[in-house]
Parts: sequence; C-alpha cells; structure tokens
Amino acid sequence: MTQFSKASGSILLITGFAYFLAQFTPTYLNSIMLALLLGIIAGNSLKFSENISDSNKRIGNFSLEFSIVFLAFDINYSFILALGFERIIAIILVVFTLLFLTFYLAQKLKHRDSNFWLIGIGTAICGSSAIAAVSPILSKNKEDVGISLAVINLYGAIGMLTFPFLLNLLHLNVADASFIIGGSLHSVGNVLGAGYAMSDEIGQTALTVKMARVALLSPVILFLLFKIKPLTSASIERKLVQLPWYLVAFIVISSIVSLITLPNYVTTWTELMGKLVLTIAMSAIGLNIKLRTLANSGKKGLAFGFVIFIIQLALLGIFVG
Repeated sequence: MTQFSKASGSILLITGFAYFLAQFTPTYLNSIMLALLLGIIAGNSLKFSENISDSNKRIGNFSLEFSIVFLAFDINYSFILALGFERIIAIILVVFTLLFLTFYLAQKLKHRDSNFWLIGIGTAICGSSAIAAVSPILSKNKEDVGISLAVINLYGAIGMLTFPFLLNLLHLNVADASFIIGGSLHSVGNVLGAGYAMSDEIGQTALTVKMARVALLSPVILFLLFKIKPLTSASIERKLVQLPWYLVAFIVISSIVSLITLPNYVTTWTELMGKLVLTIAMSAIGLNIKLRTLANSGKKGLAFGFVIFIIQLALLGIFVG
C-alpha cells in the first residue's frame, strides 16, 4: 500500500466517523468541527511517517480548494441586491474595516503567525470556508489553520446560542435582527441556527445577509494578493493571471448561478459535496496539528478572536442604531 493510500484511508475513516457522530451532537458541533477534533486526537495518538504527513497536507490543501468551488453554488447576486443599497454598503464597510483592523493589529502586536489573519478573515467573511479559501495564500502551517478554525467555531457557537435571547431583549425589528445575525455570525450553520430560533423571516433574511458577506470572498482574496503579498518584480497583470484556480471558478460559477436557476437536485448535491469535501479537509488538517503548539498559540488566538468579534458587533450596531 502506498503512503498516499494510507493517508487517504486514515482521512476517509476519520471523515466517516465524524459524519456518524454528528447525528448525536449539537448543531454547532457539526461534522466539520468533529473531523478537525478527531484528526487532532488521531494525529497526536498515532505515529505517522513523514511521507504520510506530507500526503495528508496535499489532500488537505486540495480539499480546501475544492470546498470553495462548491460554496459558489450558494451565491445568487440578485437575492443579495434585494437587501438594498444601504445594507450592502454597510456590509462591505464592516468586512473591509475588519480586514484593515486585522492587518493593523497583527503589525502592532508584531504577531508573525498567520492565525491572526485567518481568524480576522474567518470572522469578517464566513468562518471555516473563508479560512479554507485564504489559507493556501497566507499559511503553509496547518497548526495556524487549526487554531483559527477552533477559535472561529467557538465564538460562532457562543453567538448562535446567545444572540436569539439578547436580540429579543433589544426588541429589534426583523431587518435589524437579521442584519446583526447575518452580518456577524461565523458560519452559515450559526446564522441559520440563531435566525430561525427567532423566526422564519429572520432566518431567511439573515441567510441573505450572510451570503452577501460570502460574495465578498473574491475581492478579499484579491486584496490579500496585493496587500499581504507585496509587489516585487511581478507586474499587476501577472498577478491577475496567476489568480488561484478556485477563485476563478468561484467567480464564474457564482455569476452563472445568479443568471440561471439551477434545479433543486443540483443545489442539494453541491451543498452535500461542499460539506463533504470541507470535512475531508478538516480531517487531514487535524492529523497534522500538534497539541503542544495548539496550546501555546491558542491563547493569543482566543483573545484576538474575541476582540475582533466585539469590534464587528460594534460596527454593525452603528448601522442599526
């Protein structure tokens, strides 16, 4: 059996077990997060050769990229435009303000690891999927990716559980409650959980707000290519030609979906495949994360994730108030 086959077998076994366990766990502890946790446990309990670890990394990277392609099938720009000009501008301002604050804080705190950037982008855009999209650009260190995913999923779960209660206390109308939930919570699952806990109308509108954030994934990746990766001898034209293949696919597919109504069975299939591929990626990433490194770096990640999440809520509150 080849090293690649051994790595694939381990990853698929963890993925299958994560899907099985997800049937008995709360919504916020979904198959994606379970796969990461199980991968970490297996990676720290068993000894893998260097070749198998390298195969795990390749499988993880490839799966992450494909998960972004499937995410594009959920983007319909016509639905997003229905939110109105003011709300769309507000979402854009909040997202890019968070990105610039992330850049500033990472520089100010002299934090050289990529997990600050990954946490900031995951908070601003769409949780695990955003981290999956930008990690090939920002970091080859899968431990940073693991820390970022853990932080994002923790605060997303807390928000999903507490927001319905807190927003009801504030007596916000449907539009404002939807804007807060869809504009802040980290994953689509978090948004659906919190939104529909309040009402079907809030759940539907919050999901549209969330998709508006996801639609900004393409410009955010372009921003990173020019901001994080400074121009050297390569020209702007060359950078554009060298755009990640999955970003090009994301733009093309989301544009097609906005123009053509796809059959329900197609969107159902792409949603399932997207979740499966991302779960496979999390299994592979988890296998390469060492608990000692996670413990050492996790405290800073938790603190930064909390700060950037609070800033995000404050910015959204300005547009609601």
